[in-house]
Parts: sequence; C-alpha cells; structure tokens
Amino acid sequence: MTRSLVASIRDRQHAGLFPVISEVKSRSPKEGDLLAGRDPVTYARAMASAGVAGISVVTEPEHFGGSMDVLRAVVAAVDLPVLAKDFVTSPDEIDPFVQAGAAALLLIASHLEADTLAALVDHARARGIETLVEAHTVEEARIVGALPGDLLGINNRDITVLEVDDSDVSRTAELAGLYPAGRPVVSESAIAGPADVRRAAAAGADAVLVGTAALRAPDTVAFLRGLAGVGWPV
Repeated sequence: MTRSLVASIRDRQHAGLFPVISEVKSRSPKEGDLLAGRDPVTYARAMASAGVAGISVVTEPEHFGGSMDVLRAVVAAVDLPVLAKDFVTSPDEIDPFVQAGAAALLLIASHLEADTLAALVDHARARGIETLVEAHTVEEARIVGALPGDLLGINNRDITVLEVDDSDVSRTAELAGLYPAGRPVVSESAIAGPADVRRAAAAGADAVLVGTAALRAPDTVAFLRGLAGVGWPV
C-alpha cells in the first residue's frame, strides 16, 4: 500500500494524470447530508477505482458528521494514502490518526498560532505522518510556506465560517505564488469541474482536493476521471 500522499501525487503526474484527492464527507454546514445513505467504505472504493491520488476522510463529528471509525474502515479498504481532516490543535491529538493508519493529516493555519502550527508539524514528522498545511489568506500562506510541512494547501473557501462562503479557485491564484518550490501545492474546495482544475493548475497547483462536487455528481467515478483527465502537465 502506498503510504505517502506526496509520492502518490508525483506518481499520477508522471503517469500524465492530474492528481485528485477525493473525499469521504458525511455532511457539511452548507450542503447538508452528502452521503445520502451511501456506505462510506463502498463510496471510497468507488473513488479509488477512478484513479485518484488519495482519499480524504473528514473525521470531525459535530459539523461534518465524521468519525475515526470511518477513517479506520477506509484505510483498511483502499490501496491508497488516506488524508485525515479534522481540527487538530495539539500534538497529542495526532497519535490517534497515526494509529488509525492515516498517511497524512490536515493542519489549518487559521485555527492555530504560528508556533503551535510548527510544533504540530514537527510532531507529525516524528510520528511518520505527512502533513497538508492549509492557508486561506496571504498572511497564513507566508507562515505555512516557511514551515517544513510535506504538502502546502490552499483552501479556496473560508474554514473559519465552516466553508459556507461561495468562493472559487481564484484564492489559489492569489496564494500559490507565495509558496516555495519543491513541495506539492493542493488547491482545496470549490472544484466544480475540469475548468476549475485547469485554473488551479495555471495558478501553480500540483493537485486538487474535491469533496462536495464529487459527492453531488450523478456519476462520481466519471466525474473524478474527468478531473484527472485534464492531464499533466496541463
């Protein structure tokens, strides 16, 4: 099993595909119920068959309906690196994600002081789990870019209001140039189709993370294949 999300993203690029991280998310404050009765493990296996680079699992329970049980089940079911998404604020919260088998962990700059964020990155590295460190503003991007995290993220939507805003991938265009070269840049949220993938790529993104649009698509597998089919280089 591939345990490195960074390596999986690079593998997709070398294969001429645009790297896509697809997501298991039960619900959202903006969209409501997203799984609509689907089994999350069956859904994850379907997404894996579409050639995605990795699968994200939202574990936050209160607002997004996630759980560690779903994370563990998805890790066991797919031969892909799994990214855990939650509001992590202290080093001792990282170890359960490592024990559950996650390959990578989301850290959110808007929720953390710079020194805390640095300590979380250091702890994750010591525990052998990659980090996707996410920014939404210029100030956050400068902080994130100075850290030794494995993946650099740009959330096109505002997580401080639980992503209920209607932003698009223009946030990626604004921030991607602030990041240093060499590490994959992931454009997160607001990816509605291949045109958004092309815009994110033109801004400097190496991968996209898509959740709601895939969950709402009439044919999730065809939708994800269409995004990856944008190709690499774009």
